[in-house]
Amino acid sequence: MKRKKLSTRRPKHTQDELRELIVSAATGLIEEGGLVTLSAREIARRIGYSAGTLYNVFKDRDEIVLSIESRLLDRLAEHLDTVSLVRDPRADVMALANAYLAFTHANPNLWKILFEHKLSDSAETPGWYQGKIDSLLLRLEGALKPLSDGEGVDLAAVRARVLWAGVHGITSLSVAGKLAMVTDEAAQHLVQNLVATYLDGIEDRGDDPREVSPPPKASRKRR
Repeated sequence: MKRKKLSTRRPKHTQDELRELIVSAATGLIEEGGLVTLSAREIARRIGYSAGTLYNVFKDRDEIVLSIESRLLDRLAEHLDTVSLVRDPRADVMALANAYLAFTHANPNLWKILFEHKLSDSAETPGWYQGKIDSLLLRLEGALKPLSDGEGVDLAAVRARVLWAGVHGITSLSVAGKLAMVTDEAAQHLVQNLVATYLDGIEDRGDDPREVSPPPKASRKRR
């Protein structure tokens, strides 16, 4: 009596399972070596499928990276939601800024892809992407709102974006290892200094970023 040969074929995964395998492998690659290490061939090798299988699940590499970015933004939102807010603008903004800095330092290579990854010319940024960014900024707007009472919600939104841009600049230099080119100060000290100085300006002068005049145009001289 002949024995039946045991099948050595890999059990098939569902589309959702494959998506999870691909995103998990791609995330691991980026964590290890940054966006430059991400390739369809290496993802496929890690999950035990052919490279062509990836494109039965995702349209292209951009879509894989966007899926990673979506999860990263969700993780940041969850991280910021753990911050205990005390309804004191200075304490709350400082706590959110410190939490943001800590998250980027804990996930340096993943965080870089949010700003290093450029979509192909034919691709459009999905609507959910800006929605997630706006949702994150709402936390900062809420913390700043007591300083904008009577001045309109719009002013709190503008201030939140100005402050976030400054904090992000410091974190970007820090994560890239370039902060030492500018200062010997630690990133956390710079963030605290920035937040304190900006809030001092709001409290002392009630500054309105919307009223900043554009720089004068340089006169053109004919040769």
